[in-house]
Amino acid sequence: MKVNFIPVDRNTPMMFPPSVQELLPEGHLARFVVEILEQMNLCLFVNAYSGRGKTPYHPEVLRGILIYGYATGVYTSRAIERACLDSMAFRFVAADTHPDHDTIATF
Repeated sequence: MKVNFIPVDRNTPMMFPPSVQELLPEGHLARFVVEILEQMNLCLFVNAYSGRGKTPYHPEVLRGILIYGYATGVYTSRAIERACLDSMAFRFVAADTHPDHDTIATF
């Protein structure tokens, strides 16, 4: 008996890559974390930045990936850094940015 499988094609590029918004389902914990963060007053964090060196990540992003990481059992800065590249939920919380582990640990 011959079985017809769905073809495997990893080389055809997508015409329009999907956004992180489209890939994360409604009601996901990451959406809840972002919604709560948007309501928080982060003025103390924002005003604490001195403006030297590279352009910093927004405190909302760093706080969000820490909160989401802790809520999902991802605790170390290196694991959170990897998750910001690999996990669609972390990419959503991080606004598709990729802070390195030193930045996460320092924050």
